[in-house]
Amino acid sequence: MNYEPTNSTYQTHIPEPTYQAARKVAAVVEYHFKQHFAAARLKGVQELAPEPVAAVIEGIIDVAFWSSLGREEGRSPKISLAFLPPEMAGLPMVFKYPLALQTAVLTKLAPAVERPGIHLGVWMEEGELYIWGTTRDIPGLCFVLEVVEPGLLVVKHRRIDGIGKFVNVATLKGDQIKVVDEKNHNAPDRPPIISSLLGFTSPYNGNDSANILVQLAASMRAHGRGGALLVVPADTQDWRDSIIHPITYPVLSAFTGLADITQISDQETNKVLWQSLLRQAVDSVGGLTAVDGATIINDRHELLAFGAKIGRSWKSKRVDQIVITEPIIGSTASVTHPAKLGGTRHLSAAQFVFDQRDAVALVASQDGRFTIFAWSPQEEMVHAHQIDILLL
Repeated sequence: MNYEPTNSTYQTHIPEPTYQAARKVAAVVEYHFKQHFAAARLKGVQELAPEPVAAVIEGIIDVAFWSSLGREEGRSPKISLAFLPPEMAGLPMVFKYPLALQTAVLTKLAPAVERPGIHLGVWMEEGELYIWGTTRDIPGLCFVLEVVEPGLLVVKHRRIDGIGKFVNVATLKGDQIKVVDEKNHNAPDRPPIISSLLGFTSPYNGNDSANILVQLAASMRAHGRGGALLVVPADTQDWRDSIIHPITYPVLSAFTGLADITQISDQETNKVLWQSLLRQAVDSVGGLTAVDGATIINDRHELLAFGAKIGRSWKSKRVDQIVITEPIIGSTASVTHPAKLGGTRHLSAAQFVFDQRDAVALVASQDGRFTIFAWSPQEEMVHAHQIDILLL
């Protein structure tokens, strides 16, 4: 059921933030959550996390930022903080004595909770924020703040059904703030994968094509070596015109490991087991993108080849301009030559989509940048969607 804190819950004694970006972003994040909570309630969703207010948001961000700059045994902390009381967490580990939410405490705790999926639970009592323990299971729309690296924080929340990648709300890096623009002006023309990453209170269908690509994108970015994934239509071989032959690592017949898992409904088997099998299948394909060249799958998620070299189709001309956007508030579209976006990998992906306009190309850079290339009928050119902020 909904957790409705009383007004006294938010009569805070939280110190004024010394990290000024915390204050600047808090009201925007609070408004984001208000929208999502209102939309979820209209849909009759019952199991929701507590709705965070600006004072709580800026207090958690302030402490987390200064903690991110500290070091414990020579290593920078990586922490995930979730705002909820222990009774709303699934199988929580509750400390006998609550700990104050302070910079030194977070830095000391970091080595114990840096593995993916572990959250430090934060709640408020008598106007003070404190850490009550850890959990892996949090309810829908739970406010989460992740410390990614020194000075880099990501505000996110769990999807309302608790499945799939968390929805990113904003990133803070030093004094630079980026807030995700959910109502981006290119919405009618953007690929479904981006709508899925934005995740505005929409239910998550684990075997939906767009959501599989979200997981593949996250897997590609995680290995940190850079890579390219081409998604082509299953009912045509036209894509071969844009690939240099012979292909380095072709698959004898389309490998259906990922496709087979996605055909099994998570309702037909143990949900935890199904998600584990899906993650393994996704990572097996995502890992191939670390090999030099492009990995190719079709829109049924069947693996066709990896290590493929992209070449311009004999039917086409060289791509000479693309439009670039980033789904953040205040960002404007720009038109440029694809070579200015990145190296050979970006240029070849833009050329591939220019030639094969019913295909999509996902490109990860070694520095963490991530771009989705898709043909835009509205703009009549290749559109490069820079989505790093959605994948952190």
